[in-house]
This record gives sequence, C-alpha cells and structure tokens, in this order.
Amino acid sequence: MPFTLTMPKLSPTMEEGTIAKWRKKEGDFVKEGDVLLEVATDKATVEHSALDAGYIRKILIPEGGEARVNQAIAIFTETANESIEGYKPEGIGAKTAQAPVAAEAIVNEGSPQPQSRPVQGVGLQQPAFLPEPPLAHYTFQFPEEAIQGRVRSTPLARKMAKEKGVDLSTVKGSGPQGRISSRDLPMAQPKAAVAFGRLEAPSIPPGTYIEEALTPMRKVIGQRLQESKTFIPHFYVTQQIYADALVEIREQLSNGGVKVSVNDFVVRAVALALREHPVVNSGFNSVQSTLIRYKTIDIAIAVSLPTGLITPIVRHADYKNLGQISVEVRDLAKRAKEGKLAREEYVGGSFTISNLGMFGVTDFMGIINPPQAAILSIGGIEDRPIVKKGQVVPGKMMNMTLSADHRVIDGSDAAKFIKSVQKYLENPAILLVG
Repeated sequence: MPFTLTMPKLSPTMEEGTIAKWRKKEGDFVKEGDVLLEVATDKATVEHSALDAGYIRKILIPEGGEARVNQAIAIFTETANESIEGYKPEGIGAKTAQAPVAAEAIVNEGSPQPQSRPVQGVGLQQPAFLPEPPLAHYTFQFPEEAIQGRVRSTPLARKMAKEKGVDLSTVKGSGPQGRISSRDLPMAQPKAAVAFGRLEAPSIPPGTYIEEALTPMRKVIGQRLQESKTFIPHFYVTQQIYADALVEIREQLSNGGVKVSVNDFVVRAVALALREHPVVNSGFNSVQSTLIRYKTIDIAIAVSLPTGLITPIVRHADYKNLGQISVEVRDLAKRAKEGKLAREEYVGGSFTISNLGMFGVTDFMGIINPPQAAILSIGGIEDRPIVKKGQVVPGKMMNMTLSADHRVIDGSDAAKFIKSVQKYLENPAILLVG
C-alpha cells in the first residue's frame, strides 16, 4: 500500500527545510537505513536515512524546494508497480505561496539557538520595506559630457574651443543668458594635460537588483536577532585594552612552537571573569519573565559560514587551560564550517564572544543571543600613540564592547565584569597558570 514520507524535524529549532539533494530517484527501491536525501536546515545540511523500506513512486518536493516539518515530500509504495492513483499524501499541507515583490527588478538568478516563543501581549509588526524599481529610462552620461551639454555656447565657440583645446566650462559667457561666444574664448582655461582613464559605460540601469531566497539558517538568524534587538533592552559598555603584553606573550609561545590565537586568550579571560561575576553568566526567560542563573560557564563563539552564523560552544570553559581551549576552538570552528557539529555542540551556552579583529575591525556592538543576557564583541589590535607616565609612546590597543540585557545585568555589574576581563588580558601570564 502507498505511504507518505514527510519532512523530518532535524534540529530543535527547525520549522522548515530545503531539499538540498535527493540521493534516490523515482522508481528506486530504498532499504531501511539507506541515505535518502540531504536537507538544509537552520543549522546545517543534514543527511536523512529511510526509516521504512519501499519504492519511491513520486517526489513531491524537488531539489531546491522548501517544505515545512511534517509536510509530505514523497510517496512510497511497498511494491514496485502498485498504483498510487487517488492516493492523498498524509501530513500537513504545502506552504502558502508568498506574493511577488512589486518591483521591476532583474531577477535571473549558524549560531541561532533554540527558537524563542512569542512574547505574550506584544503586537509589533514589521513594516514593508521594498526596493525602488530600477530607473529603466535613465541615460548614462560621463560627468564631463553632462556638464558640457549644459554649457550654453555658439556653434563657432564650440568648434574653436575644440581646435584650441580649451575648456568651455571654465569661462563665463558674455552673450544672452550667459551664452559663450568666440570672443569669450581668450578667457577659457586649457584642458587638463593629464587625463583620467575612461571606463566603459555601464550596461544596466541604476537600481538594478536581484533577489535571493534566505537559507534556512539565515532565516532563523534574521528572526531571532530582530526579536532580540526589538524586545531586549540592550546597553553597552566599552573598554580599551593595552595589548602589548598580550602580543608579546603570544609571540613567545609561538617561538616555543605553541600556537594560540588572541581569541583563545579572550575565551580564557572571559571564563575566569564570569566565574568572578556570575550575574553576567545569566539569561532571561521571556515566557515566564524569570532570570536564568547558569551554573556552568559554557562560552559560545561566533563562527561565520557562507550560509549564516553558528556559535559552537566551549563547555565548562573555566575548567580548561589555554592550550585545551585553543585545540577545542580550532576543532569546533573547522567542523562548524564542514557542517559536522553535533546538536549539543551548538545548542545552549551561557555567554557569547564575537571577534571581528581578524577582519581589521576595531570596534563594534554585538546583538544579544537570547536567552543569554550578554555578548562580548572583540575588535582587532592596532598600533596607537598612548600616554605612559606623562610621555607619548607607541603601543598596541584593542577595544571590546559588552552588550548586556538591562533586565538581568546592571551597569555596575557590567563594568566590574569588563574590568576583570581587562585585568586578565593586560596581564596574560595569569591566563597561563590561573
């Protein structure tokens, strides 16, 4: 008899998935345990194996198509030639198609933590933000041509200006409405001896755009961070770090064959600071309106992926030394980019670190990843003039900014925490033994 394959729930926050690849085709016999398809979820692309044996008779969602969890995606039968005529697939119905975007565009072509539930009693709706249509009737002109086209001049004046190599836009005309005549040319300036290179004229009108569908991961990231920025009362505390000692000790370790990153020092420093200031190692339950006091220090580290952002977690970070943190962070980041993290390696966490220093960014403010109550943003180390003992001397500085949930963390608590992080990073030898 026919039976239905529905979209499986492959992550705790998954509401829909995209069929990345069918590993079997219509007519194939599938044994129990055979890899049947690959699904792009809000976390990663995951292989799904068949739970029951049978023949694939009809694929309802093709590769690249989206389906909600428990929506029918294929019809199976127990025998190869069994009729499926009149069979109605089980599971929820298909997604409602979205209205097309009203724009004359050219269109040819994580980590999010467990999804938050809606806050009761709050009814905010995002306004419609739509792009303006391209300027289809716009005619491109190089700026100097446009200016020359606006200069009023007689035909003779234009001819003589071209022969003499003078710029008509540099002279004021003496004729009616400022028209330039041949008698005005002696006052014109010669055209520049050095000319800029001429680029090709563009072939598409201004404002042309394409639209790309959000990946499942990017969709959840957008939803969660919008909710975070809308409903969580963020405040920010910034601290500068004198990083000369940090750079020096890292170089000394490197000379001894020990490779650790600046971020490894940051993770170790944050872990010890959270142990000293447990109020920052907290969260907020928006459904029950209760404070979450985490009993373990589990630091999530933001890792950028082509499809979005994911935050693998260093569990019990305060119980691990600098070398252990370094090895674990490298391994987590590598497997995150390969989509091979297990669920417990990216779900949860009590605090998040986001570091953009490797991109040359000096300062930024992260958005809190709920239900956590804080995120620390780390900028890059840069050479600056600094004052020491009344003298201006060269030095290395690094900025860090704590974004905190004011429902959970007071300003004084945030200040004490970030000063502790500063203490450890400016005295990094402590992080080797502490």
